Amino acid sequence: MLNIQPLVSHCNKFCNIEPEKLSLLEPFFEYRTYKKKEMLLREGQRCNEKFFIVRGCIHLYYLRQDGIEQTIDFAIENWWTSDFMAFQHNSAAQFSIRALETTEVLCITADNQQQLLTEMPELNAYFHLIFQKAYAAAQMRFRMLYELSKEELYLDFRRNFPAFLQRVPQYMLASFLGFTPEYLSEIRKKFIS
Repeated sequence: MLNIQPLVSHCNKFCNIEPEKLSLLEPFFEYRTYKKKEMLLREGQRCNEKFFIVRGCIHLYYLRQDGIEQTIDFAIENWWTSDFMAFQHNSAAQFSIRALETTEVLCITADNQQQLLTEMPELNAYFHLIFQKAYAAAQMRFRMLYELSKEELYLDFRRNFPAFLQRVPQYMLASFLGFTPEYLSEIRKKFIS
């Protein structure tokens, strides 16, 4: 039987939905496990799913013209991930998603989400709130990229997202922050106690 409880708990943090209604979520989702380094989505593949992370860690990236992976985002427990533009349009993904460790997800297709929102319109508020929060975080990230020094950027990330520091390879964190791995290593050496 599918364990929908992590998603139910997450919904309850944002919305007041009757428990018996939330118990109806299960048929709309598929539970999947991905091994470390396994792909959830490949750039160029049609994207019609999004993923709620139950356990694990993923990174979202694209291949730059020079063939180097550019990390755009990470996601851990209770976060949603997908190529959201491609999901919305059921089009080719502009990003790839890979598991950084064994990762368990609840997956919903665009068709299932549409049907779910028709049957439970109160979930529109939930999705609105979590994506508004995610968009606000993206705006703050852009502001910090423009305003903070590289050292300040690393310190801000370390302060606000300590869970990622042990779970994300250093070269991916460097890519996310816009550094070379060598530069990130130099910064980290300054602050190791």
